[in-house]
Amino acid sequence: MSRLVQQLVNGTVLGATIGLIALGYTMVYGIIQLINFAHGEIFMIGSYAGLAAYTYVLPDSVTRNPWITLPAVLLAAGAASSAVAVLAERLAYRPLRNAPRLAPLITAIGVSIALQEAVRLFYPGAKRQLSFPRIISDRGFKVGDVAIPWTSVFAVVSAVVLMLALEAFVNRTRLGKAMRATSQDRETAKLMGIDTDKVIVLAFALGGALAGVAGVIQGIRFVSLDFHIGFVAGIKAFTAAVLGGIGNIRGAMLGGLVIGLVEALATEYIPQGGAWKDVWAFVVLILVLTLRPQGLLGEQVAVRA
Repeated sequence: MSRLVQQLVNGTVLGATIGLIALGYTMVYGIIQLINFAHGEIFMIGSYAGLAAYTYVLPDSVTRNPWITLPAVLLAAGAASSAVAVLAERLAYRPLRNAPRLAPLITAIGVSIALQEAVRLFYPGAKRQLSFPRIISDRGFKVGDVAIPWTSVFAVVSAVVLMLALEAFVNRTRLGKAMRATSQDRETAKLMGIDTDKVIVLAFALGGALAGVAGVIQGIRFVSLDFHIGFVAGIKAFTAAVLGGIGNIRGAMLGGLVIGLVEALATEYIPQGGAWKDVWAFVVLILVLTLRPQGLLGEQVAVRA
């Protein structure tokens, strides 16, 4: 029983990280129907930005205090990922906004490769695995025979709080209402005086910031970093967004949790499951979309003529 509980904990933590990245896909796709395959690399940049802030910016006297270090690293990661996402929108996606849908999709793949290569070539030592600092202690508490480290608690609590904050922002603020209006009908939103370009940039910025936070969580959990981590994480996050219902904020987080739990349990209980750990997400996606094409909680994207 303790092994089962431990795997459930591990799957929840993995799912929370995937869900945070999936929220970025949901934000962008919900507004401009763009599948931003570079979003996984924006998550990867968050990890490296957090590491750079810890290594090159924060003095040693500060890094000894996790209550100061962790917010600083999260802020650096969120800002860097948000800035890269906004630059990608402005330089790569905006010129193709009225192009056939295949053009921005191919461009997103190009941006993904470009970001990987930029980190590999220009970040010091990125051609080998780097060690992320243990900002949060591995020590935690026990529930019965199951040890739950503080890193796991931080990952899950952060994901839930950020999801609720994003949902409140979208549903209760003027900018959130502008985002919903732009999602439903961009041309009509323009006629009503909404700056749709600003709204789209905001969606990229928020999605990038969430991916940056997820990048720090990834670094804290697994310690080792390399510039390839964004690809598989991005694919799983997109799968989570589709699984939960594309454009649905809670659906993205639910999809992430389902994928995390399925992967953790399959790895533990299916013979040679670890060798197939990156496959289970897509098996679940196929099954769910075969039975419920709109996703678990349903899509929240306007249908355009």
